[in-house]
Amino acid sequence: MADAADNRSGLLSAEHSLLLIVDMQGRLLEAMPPADAQTMLDNSVRLLKAAALLEVPVLLTEQYPKGLGHTADAVRQALPTAAACFEKTAFSCCGSDAVTQALRGSAKSQIVIAGQEAHVCVLQTAFDLLRQGFEVFVVEDAVCSRAVRHKENALWRMRQAGAGIVCHESVLFEWLRDASHPQFKSISALLR
Repeated sequence: MADAADNRSGLLSAEHSLLLIVDMQGRLLEAMPPADAQTMLDNSVRLLKAAALLEVPVLLTEQYPKGLGHTADAVRQALPTAAACFEKTAFSCCGSDAVTQALRGSAKSQIVIAGQEAHVCVLQTAFDLLRQGFEVFVVEDAVCSRAVRHKENALWRMRQAGAGIVCHESVLFEWLRDASHPQFKSISALLR
């Protein structure tokens, strides 16, 4: 993104953001530690609801859905109507030409990532997006791996590569920026 550097402040902006939900599929969820999977789902649903309120575009991917099933119901039900869903076989979302075209076509410079697994699809996607010049933010409490140490290692590697590691509440309040925002009460209510 040629103009991405002009907007880099270290903070997210709803105007420049796109939310990317990576492979939150049923069969893959079953392999995750149950409490971690539930936290990822709950926080991802909050992100999706806030994205809908703030008109932040959403892209969703499914890794080989014939084998891993489709997106979890909780996530599917929270998707904004304009969200686009893409099937893929490459671990990186950028391995799909359709996803790459949708990302470029969005004209957004900041990509907020939630999903699984942190050390495989999320990590490879983050690295590819950084290489393409996007500002990448990985939501640490909305990503999951089968092993906690794999998630921790992935977050460390992504931080070292230049991705912002954020929590979902930071994303919501950075998107709002001010308590006078018209959606402040609605988004604050998501956190109760």
